[in-house]
Amino acid sequence: MVRIYALSEGLGASMTDDLKEDYPEAAEYILKAVEDHSEEWVIDNYWKIRQLGVVMDVPDVDELPFFDEEKHHAPTDEELREQAEALSQYRENLKKGSKSADDT
Repeated sequence: MVRIYALSEGLGASMTDDLKEDYPEAAEYILKAVEDHSEEWVIDNYWKIRQLGVVMDVPDVDELPFFDEEKHHAPTDEELREQAEALSQYRENLKKGSKSADDT
């Protein structure tokens, strides 16, 4: 089903095959996200998919077969670090934050 979608939307079989060959575990999630949302959504929300990199090899956003340098922005290493730090701080705030019984 993913392959049919990819071919019908212009992602050639070789591009899909290359992604599957280079990143066999992550390709399933990336192509499913394209199927469920769109290529643009995947590019704009790639940080969500990139978190899979903790448990599997995940391509950089500019390695995706539908990434277009003229249309899309690939974050720099510094931007990726800043995003990771912000996410870490957010998680830490969630852990520390709690409502008291008086706030409810």
